[in-house]
Amino acid sequence: MVAVLVASAPANAERVGEVSTVWKLIGPNHKVVVEAYDDPRVEGVTCYVSRAKTGGLSGAVGLAEDLSEASIACRQVGAIRFREPIPQQEEVFSERLSVLFKRLQVVRMVDARRNVLVYLTYSDKLVDGSPKNSVTAVAVDGGTPIPLSR
Repeated sequence: MVAVLVASAPANAERVGEVSTVWKLIGPNHKVVVEAYDDPRVEGVTCYVSRAKTGGLSGAVGLAEDLSEASIACRQVGAIRFREPIPQQEEVFSERLSVLFKRLQVVRMVDARRNVLVYLTYSDKLVDGSPKNSVTAVAVDGGTPIPLSR
């Protein structure tokens, strides 16, 4: 039950910064935004995702569809602690990129052999997702084995 609640919870992004990429006469500019997401089950790991944000009139009223391009870098930002055993693979963040169909997702995978957390970001769409993706990894100290749920 807890796994379902964590996986379905909306992403709690903290905006780190943004840069304008295209000036728009009406409405906000097109931008690249950088947001930080703390892993909800792994203390001490934060993921930084950069992604395109569409401006203009459609962006201003929330009708724009953002591009399927994102980059991710996850880092150890404190002592790594596991609140509970974690699944081998789990969606940890999801954010809607369009009004109806597109979502940006971050999936955590465990490379148990190397004691590493691997994070993958990609976008999906109801009909046709994008193969554009980005991956990063956080090595966990050998003295802290990653507890896997069964």
